[in-house]
Amino acid sequence: MDQGTTESILVTGATGNVGGEVVRALLRAGAPVKALVRAPRDLLDGVEQVVGDLNRPETLGAALEGVRGVFLLPGYDDMPGQLEQMRRAGVTRVVLLSGLSTVAKDTDNAVSAYMIRSETAVRESGLEWTFLRPSAFMSNTLRWLPQLRDGDVVRDAFGGVPVANVDPYDIAAVAAEALLRPGHSGRIYPLSGPEALLPAERLAVLGRVLGRDLRFVALSDEEARAQMTADGVPPQYIEAFFGFYSAGTLDESRVYTTVEDVTGRPPRTFEEWARAHASEFAA
Repeated sequence: MDQGTTESILVTGATGNVGGEVVRALLRAGAPVKALVRAPRDLLDGVEQVVGDLNRPETLGAALEGVRGVFLLPGYDDMPGQLEQMRRAGVTRVVLLSGLSTVAKDTDNAVSAYMIRSETAVRESGLEWTFLRPSAFMSNTLRWLPQLRDGDVVRDAFGGVPVANVDPYDIAAVAAEALLRPGHSGRIYPLSGPEALLPAERLAVLGRVLGRDLRFVALSDEEARAQMTADGVPPQYIEAFFGFYSAGTLDESRVYTTVEDVTGRPPRTFEEWARAHASEFAA
């Protein structure tokens, strides 16, 4: 699909941190964009919203009309059914948001398992595909908002684990390139930010940006489990996170050059992300 085509790109998860950035990246490129939603809502000007449910592939027919490329989220109940609907509708290219967890040491991990199932379904769909495997998102820092509204101390899990978090803006830039330009079919793109930081280091950067003296307190594993349970995280995902970050089955500290390789510019730093989202922390 060449840039400037009149055929639409369908973005799933268009109201999320990554999907929203994909919508904006496609709009900047001048591409016609459809956003899949479960119910009508306010979206950016220039975006056509279409109603459908990814867990019910039979509802996607109207949404797929005139669509040739799809930005697809992983982990839905009937990925093969979704992809068959896309193929029948004339979709030719899928860019799947996957994750580095597909190559974690423990593939029985619940997160790894659904990522692998999703990639397998796309591989077997007969469509052109590109997989994006990002490290943890910089936007996950927004989880600290409730604590920062109450004070200057953030308590969180896995305080000793460095992660090369990636800005969803950069994930979206790579996704847009893969959706709009040739040369990305069958490619797997690991994505990271430019440096690995501990949670306390990210918080220190955020504090400098906000002009606040912030302090990080690492939760013990027992405290972290209790907090995740209280927050309603399903048990299988609690075990998955502890497998990744406590047992060390996933290494997200590695820095990849992929963002620059694909887009021609380096990935954004955490400070750049923090400055771009400072107003959300001030609210």
